[in-house]
Amino acid sequence: MKIRLNERDVRDLGWAPFAWLVYLIFYFVPLVAGHPTTRELVWSLVALGVFLPLYFEGFRSRGPRQLAIAWIIHGIGLAIVPINPAGGCFFIYAISFVAFAARPRQAFAWLGLMLLSMTAQALWLGTPGWGWLPILAIGAAVGASNIQFAEMRRKDQRLRVAQAAVEEMARIAERERIGRDLHDLLGHTLSVIVLKSELAARLAERDPARATAEIREVERISRDALTEVRRAVSGYGGGGLRDEIASAERVLIAAGITAEIAPVAATLSPDEDRVLAFALREAITNVVRHAGATRCSIAVSQDGGRICLEVRDNGRGGLAPEGSGLTGMRERLRQVAGTLERSGQDGTRLVMSLPAHGNS
Repeated sequence: MKIRLNERDVRDLGWAPFAWLVYLIFYFVPLVAGHPTTRELVWSLVALGVFLPLYFEGFRSRGPRQLAIAWIIHGIGLAIVPINPAGGCFFIYAISFVAFAARPRQAFAWLGLMLLSMTAQALWLGTPGWGWLPILAIGAAVGASNIQFAEMRRKDQRLRVAQAAVEEMARIAERERIGRDLHDLLGHTLSVIVLKSELAARLAERDPARATAEIREVERISRDALTEVRRAVSGYGGGGLRDEIASAERVLIAAGITAEIAPVAATLSPDEDRVLAFALREAITNVVRHAGATRCSIAVSQDGGRICLEVRDNGRGGLAPEGSGLTGMRERLRQVAGTLERSGQDGTRLVMSLPAHGNS
């Protein structure tokens, strides 16, 4: 059977599905190195022809459809193993799909049933232990690890959705706040400008001096309003550390992590504020994505000539190699003579320290 995948199919699937087909090498070993009969050769190729379209469809499917495909592939394995013992590789592909087709509890139940059916067939055929126990062990290991990986992907997706929802709500709230601020800021001012302009128009002929004074007052009010608008707009441009702390609290709560926020006990310069806001954003991203924590605390303090931002969680901890997030934090802190300390005992503790210039 000839399998055709057009260019769009390849783009949608990526190249990973093709890479996993490397394990079919074991399927062809007895067909090439052995002396298969015509019956064994024909049925082995038929089984492969049925398997391949199901295999690629399994990557596109989700839920019950993916589960059904997994069981059909498992059935192909049961059918072909008496003819070609290397058909046991189909069991591994089926087990891999099961892990992503259901929630962990259900996936483990389906995995158990597949392993049980493999065992029953091996005993029924009288297959020696060395012929079926290794593939049973491999199947159990692949299934368990894939179930764990699939659940991590689901949690990460839920977190991304929660973060997107929080960010969208924050954007909506910010737009509403800007609307209220501009209304409060300009509503009264524009009303005064309109009234004084009308008054100046009426006084232009009978009292030019007073009309001129009113126009100058309109000019002054307009300049004051423009200054206030510019100040407000510049304030919207960057939230700073305090706004980042508020955002971090919302993200932690959305991720089901208890947030413990201490008041900011330090005066920050604009550069310090910007660098620490960036560092906090990266630190919270690491907590919600990788730590597996249930509690996270954030504290900013000033001790002598240094300002410290501390982020501590009760997650997995450890001192794994630093990724781009921590590396970026170190680079930004270094630009303002700051440092980053990391501890992996009893969770993870990050302390970002830099010289204090806010009070100088």
